[in-house]
Amino acid sequence: MADRLAIVGVPSSAGAYSPGQEKAPAALRAAGLIAALQARGITVDDLGDTPAFRWRADHDNPRAMNAIVVEQMARSVAKHVTSALAAGEAVLVLGGDCTIELGTVAGALASTKSVGLIYIDLDTDLNTPASTGDGALDWMGIAHLLGIEGTVPSLIDLGAGAPMLSPEQVLFFAFGNTTDFERSVIDTRSIQGVPLEAVVANPSGAAQGVIDGWARQFDRLLVHLDVDVLDFLDFPLAENTRHNIGLRFDQLILALQTILAAPNWAALTITEVNPDHGASDGSNLRTFVEALADTLAQSQRLTDYKTST
Repeated sequence: MADRLAIVGVPSSAGAYSPGQEKAPAALRAAGLIAALQARGITVDDLGDTPAFRWRADHDNPRAMNAIVVEQMARSVAKHVTSALAAGEAVLVLGGDCTIELGTVAGALASTKSVGLIYIDLDTDLNTPASTGDGALDWMGIAHLLGIEGTVPSLIDLGAGAPMLSPEQVLFFAFGNTTDFERSVIDTRSIQGVPLEAVVANPSGAAQGVIDGWARQFDRLLVHLDVDVLDFLDFPLAENTRHNIGLRFDQLILALQTILAAPNWAALTITEVNPDHGASDGSNLRTFVEALADTLAQSQRLTDYKTST
């Protein structure tokens, strides 16, 4: 049976640096996401939202703030992803901060170990509570997926096995900001990646190279999109406001269109959208929603469903 698109919202900024991202699922729906998808012939199964959580300072656990809530959110996401994939649906997870990817991966692993993760992010999120003192777990997600020493044990043990992924199952895409600790992990574990400069030079070509090579080996391909990868001056949408570094919006969409053309993609997780940023009239959100709907409508999996019904 061909796929439909299941949507789950995760209104949480538990792992973030500050509040804001918890508003994103509601804001994306209000900007017309569901209607835009349906207008393009996509059958949507809206699963609603997980419980909401607004960031707060965690003085009892300052190096891994709100870790208990991050775990709860991830487990809730995993249940939704597991059931949707079992029903033959592709999944769109609306975050929320980057830690929700832990739940997406855990859910995808419930029925197969053959899972690959394309991580579209300017950062590599390989830090740990031991390597950095700021306590924000949303730039530690990949470290927990890989079980790097110094991470939170309860966040490592979310899937069918621990660690959830091996280095060969992760590919960084458009990364351009790494700490010394992260660079050492990338080097010692030989984690593959396509740097920001290569994606800027040829967004579609860089993405196609990943799909034609690395991505083919997996039964299920997961795609993580942190909108922090965007240059904030070009398209102010993310919680991070870095100027003059990152992808232009059109470059991101070109790359994402190519990646989601892969027939084995199973879940797209969107994170770090802060609705309080950008144009006050909400035009950035609406532009993002329309481009996302166009991209998903061109996906082979969802096109196959539309043409078979």
